Parts: sequence; C-alpha cells; structure tokens
Amino acid sequence: MQLNVVWKCARAAVVEITENSIYHTEKPWNIYLNDEFYGTTDTVETYIDGLEPLTTYSIRYERHRNENNDNIVAKSGNKNSNECNSKTNATETVSGILVTDDETFTLNVRDFGAAGDGERDDTISIQAAIMSCPPQGRVLVPAGDYRITNLFLKSDIALELAEGATLRSRHDRENLAYLPSNIEGKAGAGYAGTNLLPMGRWEGESMPMFCGILSGMAVNGVTVYGRGAIDGGANADEDNWWHDPKRIRIAARPRMIYLSDCERMDFAGITVRNSPSWNIHPVLSRDLGFWCLSIEGPKVSPNTDGLDPESCTNVTIKGCHFSVGDDCIAVKSGKIDMPRELRPACRNLLIDQCYMHDGHGSVVLGSEAAGGIRGLIARNCLFERTDRGLRIKTRRGRGRDSVYEAITFDHIRMDGVLTPFVVNSFYFCDKDGKTDYVQNREALPADERTPKVASLIFNDIQATNCHAAATYITGLPESKVGRAEFHNVHVSYADDAKPTKPAMACGVEPMARQGIIAQNVERLVLDDVTIDGQDGDELQLTNVDRVER
Repeated sequence: MQLNVVWKCARAAVVEITENSIYHTEKPWNIYLNDEFYGTTDTVETYIDGLEPLTTYSIRYERHRNENNDNIVAKSGNKNSNECNSKTNATETVSGILVTDDETFTLNVRDFGAAGDGERDDTISIQAAIMSCPPQGRVLVPAGDYRITNLFLKSDIALELAEGATLRSRHDRENLAYLPSNIEGKAGAGYAGTNLLPMGRWEGESMPMFCGILSGMAVNGVTVYGRGAIDGGANADEDNWWHDPKRIRIAARPRMIYLSDCERMDFAGITVRNSPSWNIHPVLSRDLGFWCLSIEGPKVSPNTDGLDPESCTNVTIKGCHFSVGDDCIAVKSGKIDMPRELRPACRNLLIDQCYMHDGHGSVVLGSEAAGGIRGLIARNCLFERTDRGLRIKTRRGRGRDSVYEAITFDHIRMDGVLTPFVVNSFYFCDKDGKTDYVQNREALPADERTPKVASLIFNDIQATNCHAAATYITGLPESKVGRAEFHNVHVSYADDAKPTKPAMACGVEPMARQGIIAQNVERLVLDDVTIDGQDGDELQLTNVDRVER
C-alpha cells in the first residue's frame, strides 16, 4: 500500500490510499498531519483541507488490528492509549509527503458586502470579489447562506466554499440571465477556427439556456473547492424548474455548474444538490478534474444527471458520490445538427473510485454523442439500486462520427441494479425517437446518419440482486456492435426479482431473471462468465456472428 496525493491546491488536497478496495477502505484509518491527529477516513480517496499555502506536510495513515483481525481506530489523537499499544495489536502505517501550492491573496466575500443571511441577494458582492481577485488568489466564502442568481468564474483564481457555506440559487425565470444560442462573428475568431462562439446548449443542441448557478466561459486555471454546497433550491412543486421539464420557457433550465471552452478546471470536496437540470455540465473543455464531490438530488427529480462531460478531453472523476434523479455520469458529444467543429469526440476519460446509487444509470454513454466517445476507463466503482449499471445509449440519426470505441469497465461491484449491462441502439429519445426510422428492427441502409458501437470491454465485475436481465445488448442490424468482451463477470438475481424493462426502446417488454440477451453483435466474448439463477436459457442470441467462450 502507498499514499498518493492525486490533487492539491494551496489549502486542500485529495489523498488516495492504494489498497485493493472499491470506494470504501477495508477498515477505517486514522490520519495524522505532521504527527498531529487530523481525523479518520473510510474512503479510498479522501479530501483534506485546512492547510496552509506553500507548506510541506508529512501524512501518515495508521490503524491497529487485534489478534482477531478486528480494526481499532482511535477516537482521538492519543497514540499512547492502552488500546493502541496492546501487545496483541499489529499497527499498519502508510506515509507520504504533501507540498501545498502558493497563494497570493485571500479576498473574503464578507468584505465585499455579502451578508450570508439567507435573505439578501449576495450575487453582486460575491461577483465583485471574484472579479477583483488577482492571479493565484483565493475568494473565500465563509459559513453562511448566500442567496444568488448566477456567478461567473474568471481565470487563475481559487474559489473556496468553506464548511457551512451554501450558495443557494433563485429560480424566478423573469429575473435570471440566460446564454443565447451560438453567436456568429469574424471568420476564424471563434472556437476551433470557426466563426462561432459557443454559448447555450441543451441536450446536444445550440439553444438559449439560463446561466449556470456557477458558470465558466472560456476561462482556465480555476479551482473550486471546500466543504460547502451549491444548492439549486428546487422542490417538487408545480411552479418550479421540475414542472413540465421538457418545455422551454424563456430559455432551457440551468445547470448548477456550466463550463464552456474551459481548460485546467478542478472541483474538489464540495456538495452540489437540487439541480434544476443536469448538475455539472462541461462542454468543449480540456483537462478537468472532479475530486471527492457529492452530487445529490431526489430520485423523482427529472433530467438531473450528475456529471455530463460533453465533447471534452482529459477528464478525471475520482472519489465522487452520486445520488440523482437521472443518470449519474453521462458522457456526450452533441447531436448531428450541431456544426461538426462544435461536437468533437469526448476523449480520454477516467472514472475511478466513485459510488453511485438510486439513479437511472450509473456510468452512461450517450445518447447525444454525435461526435463519438473514444477512450474511456471506468474502474473501481460501486453501484447500488440504479436502474442500469453500465449503460450505452445510441440510435439512428446520431451520425457516422458517433463511434464508441476503446471503452473499458473494470473492477466494478453492483448490488440491486435492475440490469447491470445495457447497450441500446434503439434509444427512443427526442421528438422523432419513436418513429419507424429510429425503431425499425430491420436493416436499413447505412449512411451518414448511422452510428457505431465499436468496442466494449467488461472485466472483473460482480452484480448481485439483479432483476430484469444479466445483459441486454442490441446493436443496429446495419451497424452491429463490433466487439463486446466480458471477462470474469458474475451475475445473480434478487430473490424477489420484479419484471422491469431493461432498455428504453419500443417493443421492449418487462422481464425478470433473464440471462445474456444479445442482438446484432459481430463478436461476443464470454470468458469466465457465470449467471446464477436465471429463468430460461442463459444465452439468448440473435444475429450474433461469433461467440467465444
């Protein structure tokens, strides 16, 4: 075992212990900074704060085991307790070094007039602090309840939401700013050499959208961190954002955090909850890190995805906890009608040591991914009670650039997931989603509108207490799933498994305790795959060219 500092800034860090655990450690650890007791942790990735800039810290994780192999964690920093020094105890110790970054100034939003009393609108005061902050400076939001409309980030600063601080948004549409659709300008002056300035985006299309509660537009080098929260303030009433959610009223519903054309952005430790729509939505951005976040929303809240990177490159999501009303993580890259330069592929994503529960899907690809998804690893994750575990969505009309390839899911545990593996090429989203063109199960001519699921690898995955089916894989008959490999995969069912639909497509009926269902696949690899307790045949294959067992 070893300790790794996987992220840091001037006053906080994320530390990873490399024991062979998923999200939670085998037993809790005591944490010592410079030999002073800091606290305890039971997670593989741990957010640590209260640090000083440009300071060296020795980090020590320590725990004690008695002869019965039961873990004993000190409730205080007293290393001389009899319990810890018992002759029958063995001490495990792992150490590391952390050097924090530099910082120029701290600007407290209270010094700019913010009240934090839950009554006054503090938007202008907090924005004034952000705009006044020099490079490598910190904007501090101390404990309090800050009512705001929209805030905009600027480059090369850090924003700290201290423990007990809440940015609580308003949702009166008539008083909120919104981003217009893409703006046309001088040739070559826009994104990727175009004449277009990307602005509002809604479900893969350019569209007016209310500004995010926290927005970054073409900024870089920003850190948002702390133990505070960003709260959408939404409740399931008829007058709020969740009523008639698909209807555009003035503009599309806002995100909690919206990033467009940003670079080197890190978010660590904070809680994001009660979003009007998708919680965190970065678009056309690069080198992003999301560390030890908690993203929360009621299960009944519509279209409140947790984190949706769209046409982004080099994204790391580590140690995050999701419980939302839709997909926990959904990777996207726009729709085919978007200019091609504004919908490049999502590339090089790592999802690691995350815990997802009670959403629609845990890790999801698509469906609006007209630019494709190339290079994604999801590993060491825990899924509980989501409708689907590893969920791939596409449909006719996404386009020939919409290729999913080099996708790997590794070392994942699921419990109570209705269907652990779903590949759905007939996803019935959008206004035309239930038309014959999208839903026809006969082979249609492959053309510029035809997507492709090229390569998927599922390795070392256990799914218990499932309900509908072990797998439900459907490629297009004219564009089959290229390769789906399952290695060391084991699925079992709940004793009270209830019939449910494994995929959102026309003609899919509720089912329970079904085995491996695969349709329209070129190559299906089943290596050390066991299905315990299914009803009927373990393999239900249609139009599968090659099966390797």
